[in-house]
Amino acid sequence: MQAAAPATPAGRAAAEQFLAAVGARVRRGGRYRGKALSLEAGDQYEGLAGGVTVHALPAVSREQVILPAATLDLLDRNVLRFAADRPRLRAAGLPTKKGLLFYGPPGTGKTHTVRYLASALPGCTTLLVTEEQVGLLGQYVSLARLLAPSLVVIEDADLIARDRESMGNACGESLLNKLLNDMDGLKPDADVLFVLTTNRPEALEGALAGRPGRIDQAVEFPPPDREGREQLIRLYARGATVSDATVADAAGRTEGVSAAFRRELIRRSTQFAMERTGPGDGLDVTTPDVAAALEELLISGGSLNRALLGAGDAVA
Repeated sequence: MQAAAPATPAGRAAAEQFLAAVGARVRRGGRYRGKALSLEAGDQYEGLAGGVTVHALPAVSREQVILPAATLDLLDRNVLRFAADRPRLRAAGLPTKKGLLFYGPPGTGKTHTVRYLASALPGCTTLLVTEEQVGLLGQYVSLARLLAPSLVVIEDADLIARDRESMGNACGESLLNKLLNDMDGLKPDADVLFVLTTNRPEALEGALAGRPGRIDQAVEFPPPDREGREQLIRLYARGATVSDATVADAAGRTEGVSAAFRRELIRRSTQFAMERTGPGDGLDVTTPDVAAALEELLISGGSLNRALLGAGDAVA
């Protein structure tokens, strides 16, 4: 929305009154509040948004988030309990705005966790910012303030916040400065959480990763350990029967693999189990099914298939 007014004190007062009325109407409305939103980029030369898209994020429960206990504790304290404690923090004169950095290898659950947090924060508006939309950060921040409490998610932040020396162009420098300035620009009492995700924390500028007020807590998402791999296998195979021995065997063979490989392994193993049984029989995934699936994924598909699925150190 654009509003024009005469360049006079009366015109300014009229414009401010009009915009305040629009803002109050939006804050009272429920059309966008508490939903997952993104802005559609308009004319790239004008730097304007062309509209708002409402996303239907899949609901993710706490039981579906397989992370180390220390990581879950950090998330609870710095997101869920922090959001619940905002009234008391505000009364104590403490900031209610926070920035977090989720970092770790691909496939360790960063995006999945963002969906969990969006599900676990009822009434919180989630704003999803992609690399191509960083030019609209100012409008995202305004929307976050208007629809607070808000969660602003900037995925793959290293693509827009690389070290200045590695950028090599003025456009990248401008986007970096815009990201930092917009994060700093919100008042400390704004009910806004910034969550930045990256696979390459070493590529982020030190000012972004280390300065309090921009990033208040870094949260590591490590590859799952043996127990975590077993939990993930049970989660992916929840529609079938899988013995403890088969789960242990699959977990032992899939150290260092991507989430995509682990999901495909379970799906392929289930297909092998289906070939052994009829439609009316129970679906029981066995260790030979897992072995056959690993053979197909790691050997039959060749090195390219291993690379495409992120096979890592999987053993056939």
